[in-house]
Amino acid sequence: MIATELETKSLPETAYRPLQPGEEYLPIVPAHAAEPELTARSLFWGVVFCVIFTVASAYSGLKVGQVMEAAIPTSILAIGLARIYRRRSTLLENVIITGIAGAAGGVVAGAIFTLPALYILNLDPHPVQTIFICLAGGCLGVLFLIPLRRYFVRDMHGLLPYPEATAITEVLVTGEKGGSQARLLLQATAIAGIYDLFVTTFQIWKEYVDFQFVPIMHSLADRARMVFKFDAIAFILGLGYVMGLRSSMILCAGGVLSNLVLVPLIWFIGSHVVVAVYPGTLPISQMTAVDIYRNYVRFIGVGAIATAGIIGIVKSLRVVAGSFGIAFRVFRHGEVAHPPRTDRDVPMIGILLGIIITAVAIAVFFGRLPVSWTVVVVGLGMTLLFSFFFTSVAANAIATIARNPVSGMTMLTIIISSAVLLRFGVSGTAGMFFVMAIAGMVCTALSISGQTITDLKAGYWLGSTPGAQEKVKFLGVIASAIAVGLTIGMLAHAFQFGESLPGDVRPVLASPQASIMKALVQGFMSHQPIAYMLFGVGAMVTLILEMLGQPSLIFALGMYLPLELNTPALVGGFLSHFLNKRSEKAGGESGKSIRERGVIIASGLMAGGALGGVIGAALRLFPWFREDLIRTPFYGNNAVSQSVSALVFIALCFYIWYGSLKKEKADESA
Repeated sequence: MIATELETKSLPETAYRPLQPGEEYLPIVPAHAAEPELTARSLFWGVVFCVIFTVASAYSGLKVGQVMEAAIPTSILAIGLARIYRRRSTLLENVIITGIAGAAGGVVAGAIFTLPALYILNLDPHPVQTIFICLAGGCLGVLFLIPLRRYFVRDMHGLLPYPEATAITEVLVTGEKGGSQARLLLQATAIAGIYDLFVTTFQIWKEYVDFQFVPIMHSLADRARMVFKFDAIAFILGLGYVMGLRSSMILCAGGVLSNLVLVPLIWFIGSHVVVAVYPGTLPISQMTAVDIYRNYVRFIGVGAIATAGIIGIVKSLRVVAGSFGIAFRVFRHGEVAHPPRTDRDVPMIGILLGIIITAVAIAVFFGRLPVSWTVVVVGLGMTLLFSFFFTSVAANAIATIARNPVSGMTMLTIIISSAVLLRFGVSGTAGMFFVMAIAGMVCTALSISGQTITDLKAGYWLGSTPGAQEKVKFLGVIASAIAVGLTIGMLAHAFQFGESLPGDVRPVLASPQASIMKALVQGFMSHQPIAYMLFGVGAMVTLILEMLGQPSLIFALGMYLPLELNTPALVGGFLSHFLNKRSEKAGGESGKSIRERGVIIASGLMAGGALGGVIGAALRLFPWFREDLIRTPFYGNNAVSQSVSALVFIALCFYIWYGSLKKEKADESA
């Protein structure tokens, strides 16, 4: 009996590889099983965790720009919670809890990137307006993603790494199974949690390694603006391991192009120019490498991501058309298909009705603003179009590198919406509110869609009912939208967002992302020019990659993300590559053990890193917190501090390597 139970709670060997022709993936909980799933217990705790993480994330995001990602910590909490009941919670109930609570991160990201800008612009939205913007965007994100589920989750099985979904799945499975694998997961989680908490929250040693203490590296940065950076934390190392070598190399290649080619090139051309070149506000000769990246190269990255997203949508149009074709056949002939439980989505009729109802509600919302009905129709069209297109982009990005290009897509939404609305004569405060409302809905839609595809993939591996996961995601969106709308409204009365204003004695919440969006919309609504050339350069980069047959979206994301986030992922990718080669050489059960232990350790590093980030963000909420509460004597010495950081990161790599091989060595000695 025990052997049978353990067997049913182990991921099959087909979980992470492409299926052979005629082969079918069989999840842990088979389609014919009738385990408790949508229960009062799972719904209650899912909503409780969702509200808690929403409130905490909203404050931490506005204060330090760091949103607490709820899914991985909640999966760990769900495992612990399962043991307090007489009837232990099932695996599927834990998936539901994680899915509801996971909505917090997506909704909060959409809210804090845009809505505080309305307060910074003195437009003072009503809490009902902020709640509606988050609610409408969240619903659109889920509704537009459901028709794509089979393509991203089932048809692309084994072709997309799903790093975050892998971590959640391994946490839930290993926690259920117990034994040595559970101890290994907890060990890796504890190591990464402590490591990432201290290195990112206190002044133990430098988190970022740039080797500027080495003369040649300093000379390259000073004379050519070529700066190499490395974020030496456990979370990204585990992320790169799960991504694999190919994806991490393409991601890092995009970062190399941006930071080690384009930034130095712009510096070389503009270093003798004594006036500011738009969209920069300083002469290039006075800019650092970071300034050049933020003012010019980042917009190239946005153009590359947008073009890659459009190409991805064109490639998947057949899938989307097929999904909606099913819906129309259902309207005409009724529901005829009877898929198994593990492949059963929300009915297409419900999806279409949901989109129609949400669209009507958005039109009514826009209609209450001081604009014409022509502008309302245009605004509604842009909201639906951007949400639809960016949903696929977000899902692809999360499935590939677990990073959602939220800020880039939101910036693109603001730029295009502003340019269009200006042609209809909409400007000033009315135009700013209108644009930020569109951006808020689109931002929330793409944020929640990326988080939802993670849940659906984890559910696919484990054997959840997709329709159940999709329904409760709306519950999470509703709970999180209400919580974040009220939280932002209350914080707006107690704090200033952005910068301190003369005569206002309230403390300041920096709201870094919203401050950028505010500057962007204010500039466009003041009739400033648009940097089309930079977007066009990014588009050309994407087209070149497509002509070469390379995955352009991963490369474009690498161009947009800071280089320090790409380089440690590459190290994880190399570790994964060499350990997989070792497992192939070992073969049999020994080789399988190497692969399993490597994924468990990497998932633990991601889970622990997420927990460490959550705890670190929570500590920053207290007024007594200071980063120098724990400070080593050598922290200020870059040569010593960065060297220690590099050595400890190398020690983490050895931990993954020898931790993965440990069972193999034990077997050999036996």
